Amino acid sequence: MLVDGKWVADWQPVQATDAKGGFVRQTSTFRNWVTPDGSAGPTGDAGFKAEAGRYHLYVAYICPWASRTLMARAIKGLEDVISISVVEPALTPQGWRFGDYPGSTPDHLGGATYMHEIYTKADPHISGRATVPVLWDKSRNTIVNNESADILRILNTGFGGLAKNGHDLSPEALRTRIDALNDAIYGSLNNGVYRAGFATTQVAYEEAYAEVFATLDRMEQQLAENGPFLFGAHFTESDIRLFVTLVRFDAAYHGIFKCNKRRIADYPRLSRFIMDVMALPGIRATVNIDHIKRGYYSIKSLNPNGIVPVGPELPFA
Repeated sequence: MLVDGKWVADWQPVQATDAKGGFVRQTSTFRNWVTPDGSAGPTGDAGFKAEAGRYHLYVAYICPWASRTLMARAIKGLEDVISISVVEPALTPQGWRFGDYPGSTPDHLGGATYMHEIYTKADPHISGRATVPVLWDKSRNTIVNNESADILRILNTGFGGLAKNGHDLSPEALRTRIDALNDAIYGSLNNGVYRAGFATTQVAYEEAYAEVFATLDRMEQQLAENGPFLFGAHFTESDIRLFVTLVRFDAAYHGIFKCNKRRIADYPRLSRFIMDVMALPGIRATVNIDHIKRGYYSIKSLNPNGIVPVGPELPFA
């Protein structure tokens, strides 16, 4: 991790735990917003006006948080407005690395080797982990935002008429329900699988495990009642949040994170939901199962020998 702008220790998946030995996720550092006129957003400073070609996304196909932003970029039709760089799937001792693994790219902007160099370029004295996604401003040469929930909403509304698709991922009429469901999905499922996988005590693991499957059961029921998406016919950011965990579940979380009570393949409506989302324009290109498996099974604390399972067979892979 970074301490005062210097890389001081090998990357570790768990940086902090709670009193039960549960995994605690780092808080994001950069919280500015891109807006159509450059005014300030809900957090941060003004000065980040939407302009074609000005902004760049740093992502990893393995990472569900980064994949949220790739999905929103595709749904909104912003591929020609916002460029991207993709890190390699395997976690190195210095964290995310740029390279030539199939599907990965170099750092197109500055030729960095590691993601942490992007962070110190924005703040030479930064401390903490160098995570993805990162929304970068080429004009001001700095990080705009590294919180995926913020970036998701920035992509939804911040680029105004530059977006080819006006589809609203968080319509006002559904906003309160979306926010409530987002919170429920995040704590018990999106982050719940990590809490299970990185738990350092049995009690923390079993607590997270129970919440993961209680939420999957609930989402199966909600899709049965509403379908094809969580709020009916309108695809929202809640669907994005659910999808990024579901699409990784059987390939990674069921095995490496010991979330093995059931597979998503055992849930008929969740399985159908994955296929329905994959059929949306541009979404299939945001899913790279090879990167997902290579990435999660590269975590040495969970898989010291680095052996990547051949299976499972996935209908969408």
